[in-house]
Amino acid sequence: MMKKVTVYSTSTCPYCVMLKRWFKENNIDYTEYLVDRNPIAAQQMVQLSKQMGVPFTTVEEDDQMTKIVGYDVAKLQTIFG
Repeated sequence: MMKKVTVYSTSTCPYCVMLKRWFKENNIDYTEYLVDRNPIAAQQMVQLSKQMGVPFTTVEEDDQMTKIVGYDVAKLQTIFG
């Protein structure tokens, strides 16, 4: 099954830029929400992550959701191999 990747970021966050670059370099599609411009996405991010930090990524596969706070390459490599 395909992994559904969602990235919550802001337009000014350097770690968000690095995260999105990592996804592009690894040919991983994702949906992005800019929480500094989208208050509904910001609320959703806080509900899921229990915090305000970005980037925040969710990876959904087989009815399971993995949550990644920050730019965590080691965790990304574990998930995407």
